[in-house]
Amino acid sequence: MSWNRFKEYCLNIPSLDLSLDVSRVDFPDTYLAEMQPKIAKAIADMEALEGGAIANPDENRMVGHYWLRNAAIAPDAAITDEITKTRARIKDFAKKVHAGEIAGQDGPFKNILCIGIGGSALGPQFVSQALGHPASDPVKVYFFDNTDPDGFDIVLSQLKGQLGQTLAIVTTKSGGTPETRNGMVEAQAAWKAAGLDFAKHAVAITGEGSKMDKVAVSEGWIERFPMWDWVGGRTSELAAVGLVPAALNGIDIDGMLDGAAAMDEVTRNKDFRQNPAAMLALMWYRLTGGKGARDMVILPYKERLSLFAKYLQQLVMESLGKEKDLDGNVVHQGIAVYGNKGSTDQHAYVQQLRDGVPNFYATFIEVLKSRAGDSIAVEGEHTAGDFLQGFLLGTRDALYDNGRNSITITVKEVTPFTVGMLIALYERAVGYYGTLVNINAYHQPGVEAGKKAAASTLELRQAILDGLRAAKGESFTAESLAKKIGREPQTELIYKILENLAANPAKGVQKSAGQAFCDNQYSCV
Repeated sequence: MSWNRFKEYCLNIPSLDLSLDVSRVDFPDTYLAEMQPKIAKAIADMEALEGGAIANPDENRMVGHYWLRNAAIAPDAAITDEITKTRARIKDFAKKVHAGEIAGQDGPFKNILCIGIGGSALGPQFVSQALGHPASDPVKVYFFDNTDPDGFDIVLSQLKGQLGQTLAIVTTKSGGTPETRNGMVEAQAAWKAAGLDFAKHAVAITGEGSKMDKVAVSEGWIERFPMWDWVGGRTSELAAVGLVPAALNGIDIDGMLDGAAAMDEVTRNKDFRQNPAAMLALMWYRLTGGKGARDMVILPYKERLSLFAKYLQQLVMESLGKEKDLDGNVVHQGIAVYGNKGSTDQHAYVQQLRDGVPNFYATFIEVLKSRAGDSIAVEGEHTAGDFLQGFLLGTRDALYDNGRNSITITVKEVTPFTVGMLIALYERAVGYYGTLVNINAYHQPGVEAGKKAAASTLELRQAILDGLRAAKGESFTAESLAKKIGREPQTELIYKILENLAANPAKGVQKSAGQAFCDNQYSCV
């Protein structure tokens, strides 16, 4: 590494207190000039999207998460008005909850339970971890972000005796997402068991006229906030999805929106060398060969950003993981994302990053300010924060010295403005990269395929139960039961479902072990 190369390829943006250093990506000096036509097209395509162009022809949808932080640029006055009014409603609602004007059956709300999955949980979790102050926040935040009964029980055990002061936020665009609906049903049962009316503790964030919206209206829930079809789940943190829990948590949502708007302004720059999102996308393209050949490892050296990699997994992988390009060619695009936090990772997988398979590139996220107050010295004059930066810089050098490339993003401190900036930076970088590799970054056909497969499996489970109940007391192997119910091609699935039913005896299925697992016998008692 040379100082001259660092000066050439470290983009410093004083207005944002942010820098993007790509000097440790090994690209030739001709690379950026060669890529200029491609990135110019990406910037133009993004400009069209912000102007209201249809991004998803199959769904006839616009993509407008950029309008959330600058409603004035929305292509329709009605959209501008709705964004502005919704933001004001969120702030007013949070103010009334904090003042106790809106309260639960047992008094002012001191907890919120966010029920959602994917973007309806990952964004709020990341922001709560990054910006919350548990000792002083007006509420504590809990999540149902799966359909795991044991997970429900763990959260509910923490809320035992407090449900009358817990506000449930159910987030689902359609109301048909099974995991979210299951979480809601479990929550309703818990409130009922505690002698409480769930509706008096519930808020819906959903599409207007959706199944969930109709439930919230008919049952008289406290409030409803919109999910718009032009905001995808993975880009919804700065919509009501993320702003409602953040505002209730006491987080400065205006600060987040201002940070995102400021980053949007910088990343619209057509001079791509001064555009951090464009430069980030170009580095991804170089490092992955434009084909996802290397994984993206996110290494934030800050406890508050420890969930950032998890948040980016969805944003990047759901956006870029596509079978076909825009011309219908099979391309199997995508970039795998993983990471946790420094310096923890140095005692986990950094050994492989330095010495193992070179199938990745790292992104270090450096936060200059160590903490709100002064730090004590832990060794000589050095503080724990000095050690943290030392580990970051040392690990970066150790990787580069062994031929492992990295990108470094540096910010001054973790604030609502900073978090908004980071969200907006990666949202736009993902969009630019999508154009570079000619895929649609704004739909997710694979997710829908998974939902259909899950529904098919549940239908098979019911057929198994019906078959066993019709022959009550009679025992079957997976193979003989498959033949009985006419599902022989699905024998493996039938075996897996039978094992699950036998482990959860409420359905009345018993197992008798055979000599080999395939000889196990199952019956309905």
